[in-house]
Amino acid sequence: MSDTPSRPAAALARRRCVIVGVGSRSALYQDAIETVHAAAAELVGLCDANAGRIELARRRSLANGARPAPGYAAADFDRMLAERRPDTVIVTTPDATHVDFVVRAMEAGCDAITEKPMATDAAQCRRLLEARRRTGRQCRVTFNYRYSPARSQVKDLLMAGTIGDVLSVDFHWMLNTHHGADYFRRWHAEKKNSGGLFVHKATHHFDLVNWWLGASPVSVMATGKREFYTPATARRMGLAGSHERCHTCPEAGACAFRLDLAGNETLRALYLENERHDGYFRDRCVFRPGIDIEDTMNALVTYDTGATLSYSLNAFNAWEGYTVAFNGTLGRIEHRMVESVYADGVESAPGGGTQAVVTTRVVPLRGAGYEVEPWTATGGHGGGDRLMLEDIFSAAPAADKYLRAADERAGACSVLVGIAANRSLASGGRIDVADLIGPLPHPDHAPMPTRRDALPMPAAARG
Repeated sequence: MSDTPSRPAAALARRRCVIVGVGSRSALYQDAIETVHAAAAELVGLCDANAGRIELARRRSLANGARPAPGYAAADFDRMLAERRPDTVIVTTPDATHVDFVVRAMEAGCDAITEKPMATDAAQCRRLLEARRRTGRQCRVTFNYRYSPARSQVKDLLMAGTIGDVLSVDFHWMLNTHHGADYFRRWHAEKKNSGGLFVHKATHHFDLVNWWLGASPVSVMATGKREFYTPATARRMGLAGSHERCHTCPEAGACAFRLDLAGNETLRALYLENERHDGYFRDRCVFRPGIDIEDTMNALVTYDTGATLSYSLNAFNAWEGYTVAFNGTLGRIEHRMVESVYADGVESAPGGGTQAVVTTRVVPLRGAGYEVEPWTATGGHGGGDRLMLEDIFSAAPAADKYLRAADERAGACSVLVGIAANRSLASGGRIDVADLIGPLPHPDHAPMPTRRDALPMPAAARG
């Protein structure tokens, strides 16, 4: 590992950050560094394969009242590290490239912050874990769902032993035909780029279960299919068939799944006006035949605590959100979040508002169930983005009894469930997670109730 060059004393008080990958997600970190957390961090470099998007990010800095950082082509990533001498490299590139940039950052003496999923296959996982051990640098995986207050509240209930030891979990996630369709028009639609939705999307959900239970996955069995986002569905909707992209589609006016890049100011600036630099189309047809990811998935996961997870993901629902139920030795927790609905071309939360509808109910093994008033916050991902950014960039982050900050161990434990699910789809059998990379690293988890072989039932509750 090469040593990080010494820095001027004046710069030591602020963390020097660079961002590689300046698409839509990078703005979250850029705005945090240049506005709310400007006293603790500074943006000193931008890197991307698309020169037009780099200039767009530089103009964003001016709008934030900050001095634009120098831009570098993706091929000049290592030169950027040498010239800009960052403390932290923030990686928001397409999924399959995360590990390469993270490892190169660590080898240059930098810490890394990466979007989920940390990796898309087992070999990448092994490479990153080995680099972490070899270099001693830190890697943070940004699981913002952990920070959503309603989900933290579920963790709080489980930590308090409200339902005793959790024996099984039923978790069902729905993507509507606005959000869900978007994965089938972008680079995500090819497994070589994203690992499919079992990796790209479900890694969020598998991490939540790992973290909620304080457990590590042992084995996975899965099924999946692509049955909605197909040329046959286009024909059932009265279209002649699939086409290359929305912008040039001869049936654009008749297709409910059309994405109008030219009519959306943000998408036009980020993508349509910068296609000439890399040839990337953000609006490819969701029904084209070349897609190789699934739109309907199920998985059965076992954990080292003995708990089991029954999981499903569907990408073409009429509403977006999830239901999850925890079955424990003392009762059951039922948690539901309706994040948004899509009707008449308009995306909104139920009731026309902007906040998700959350319900959490505790049902004791004996006795009446009761509703729990949900914790709330404002901001993206149910308030999770803002709280996560405070945790990342604050000079002295507050102590967190829920241990929501996730490192490469949590990143591996989440993504390996999806990787195992993909292996199970291919083989038709059960996949042992340890067979993918060897013994699984155990993340730091907040303490859960001590497991007991038997829990006595109060005399008054006995039948």
